[in-house]
Amino acid sequence: MELEHLLLLLAVAVAAGWVDAVVGGGGLIQLPALMLVFPGLPPATAMGTNKLAAIAGTSSAAVAYARRTTIDWRTTAPAAVLATVFAGLGALVAASIPAGAFRPVTMVLLLLVLAFVVLRPSFGTVARDETVSRRRRVAALLLPGVVIGFYDGAFGPGTGTFLVIAFTALLSLDFVSGSAMAKLVNLGTNIGALVVFAIGDHILWRTGLAMAVCSVLGAQLGARTALRRGAGFVRAVLVVAVLGMVTRLAFQYL
Repeated sequence: MELEHLLLLLAVAVAAGWVDAVVGGGGLIQLPALMLVFPGLPPATAMGTNKLAAIAGTSSAAVAYARRTTIDWRTTAPAAVLATVFAGLGALVAASIPAGAFRPVTMVLLLLVLAFVVLRPSFGTVARDETVSRRRRVAALLLPGVVIGFYDGAFGPGTGTFLVIAFTALLSLDFVSGSAMAKLVNLGTNIGALVVFAIGDHILWRTGLAMAVCSVLGAQLGARTALRRGAGFVRAVLVVAVLGMVTRLAFQYL
């Protein structure tokens, strides 16, 4: 690899780690960069290398959030376990499902997320003081753990954002608390997928480990910024990130 390509990937890893720590979606920055530097790289190998870098940043951000926020472990812990299993299952079928099959659905879901957040200015800015029903708590366990977990293993882009929205909406949280829970579940999805990609020898280890170091740096900066600036800042970054993700996916699809 030429030096300028390595520096590009390291800079991208810092940026992806920052975005992922705040609202998720870092994969939409890292994956295209890997495909640019390594033309013809199999999608599974690009995804595996991306997971290796992402898991380091996500772990770092999860620790930072856990120290500074109150986390609903009754929901988060089992959701993370389910996410680990179903992300592994998703990774098993990643090679057999064309990435293009996911793009239209992902764009529609992201546009719905964007409309929901924009049309409800107060959503996620403060935690709502209300009792969460058993049905919503079960949904907050199964949707992130099963559906989003499988999606992350099979395709991935936007996973962190979907997790933040799911926890914030279903558990009446603010964006900072929702993001904290999302990081822990996202850690599970990354572990499940990474194990499968590693067994299948779909990881560029030296490149991924170098990017992982930079991802930790970006994640620490992102988590500290989100915790310091609060839910309003996270909401603003979320809107910008979703617009960027939709634009990127539309460009790839069209």
